[in-house]
Amino acid sequence: MLFKLAVVFMLLLVIGSLFSGLVFLYRDKGNGDRVVRALTLRISLSLLLFAGLLVAGRLGGYAG
Repeated sequence: MLFKLAVVFMLLLVIGSLFSGLVFLYRDKGNGDRVVRALTLRISLSLLLFAGLLVAGRLGGYAG
């Protein structure tokens, strides 16, 4: 149950980072690097989540 909550929390962080990138894109009009940092964070969180799912699946910690 704890793992499922962690997955949901990570997905919420990914979605939050995506929307913050959208807000930064709108406010900065494409200038600045806040959009790049927000989207880099989103990609990093997504990769971390994917790796965690792979490890949990390999170790049998995730039962669907």
